[in-house]
Amino acid sequence: MPAVHRNTDSRACGASTVSTQSKNVFVNGLLWSINGDPNSHGGGALVAATNNVFIGGVAVCNNNESAAPDALCAPLGGAHCAPNAVGGSSNVFVGD
Repeated sequence: MPAVHRNTDSRACGASTVSTQSKNVFVNGLLWSINGDPNSHGGGALVAATNNVFIGGVAVCNNNESAAPDALCAPLGGAHCAPNAVGGSSNVFVGD
């Protein structure tokens, strides 16, 4: 099962997730990330693939979710054009 992806967990481009939408669901003391949360480079909205786990009607994210390009895609390319979620909790998993 994939690990839960949370606020400040890492992205493939070296950024971290910024949980901007969920304000009251925590995993290991960090906010659980949900669909659309950006990264610290700007943009890079997460694309949740879960079908069964939601916070406030919005799908939750795990540590292997894809993401839209972030603000550094145009000048730098590479992982900034697909800043997928790669970090997550070491002991809480999404059973979807």
